[in-house]
Amino acid sequence: MAVSQVSRRDPWPRLRDVNHEPTEPTYRRLAKLLGLVTRWLGDRDWRATEKVPKQGGVLVVINHTSDFDPVAVGLYLIYGAGRWVRYLGKVQIFTTPGLGWLARSCGQIPVDRHSERAKDSLGAAKAALNAGKLVGIYPEGTKGSDPDMWPMEGKTGAARLALESTVPVVPIGQWGSHEFMPHHKHGFPFVFSRRHVFRASAGDPIEFGDLRSQPLTKEVLEEATRRIIDAITVQVALVRGEPVPTRRWDPGLQRHVPIEDR
Repeated sequence: MAVSQVSRRDPWPRLRDVNHEPTEPTYRRLAKLLGLVTRWLGDRDWRATEKVPKQGGVLVVINHTSDFDPVAVGLYLIYGAGRWVRYLGKVQIFTTPGLGWLARSCGQIPVDRHSERAKDSLGAAKAALNAGKLVGIYPEGTKGSDPDMWPMEGKTGAARLALESTVPVVPIGQWGSHEFMPHHKHGFPFVFSRRHVFRASAGDPIEFGDLRSQPLTKEVLEEATRRIIDAITVQVALVRGEPVPTRRWDPGLQRHVPIEDR
């Protein structure tokens, strides 16, 4: 089957023509607004949207490079794949005046990463998956610190969620949002240029059949995490137009480690 690709020359579709999934009215209005704004911020390179299931619970796992990539990937999923994404986001977003109300009104899922309540967020994510929704999670746990901006070693939360459910787990690689909203830029956070291209590509669902039948030991969770990061890295390499790296950034060691030695 041929892989679809939406390029900068293709007109933006009308939301009602490409997305028939029900959602909160606030979320729909926000998506329309962001679609209007983002088309003036840069171009699109959207690939393989057909690999995201059109219905039913789906877990998408994504690399994290910028505070803008939830918007860029969100539009890829909403307008390209026809699905409304429910992100797991840090709890500080939900306590910010205005932004917190917006996140809650759009059905997003708060995560208090540094407390025992982090387990509650996984429960909320599982409930959303069981209700047939598409949930998005960043397996790295935070914006990547790799100097070369490849996906770094992941946390096990995404793996636990993947193994405790039976839904497809689809890897998405994204690239370009960091150029519009750089991670460490001081002062005004945006860089405006018509040369920006927001790129995203989905891969085939990750295979976990052999792991889901096993107890959730540390070793099983680490193997599932490895598969998740490997699958995302393949998609990132595709949209970057570069070979898959042989080394991966370990944030604990603060250096690259050969992938086969992890």
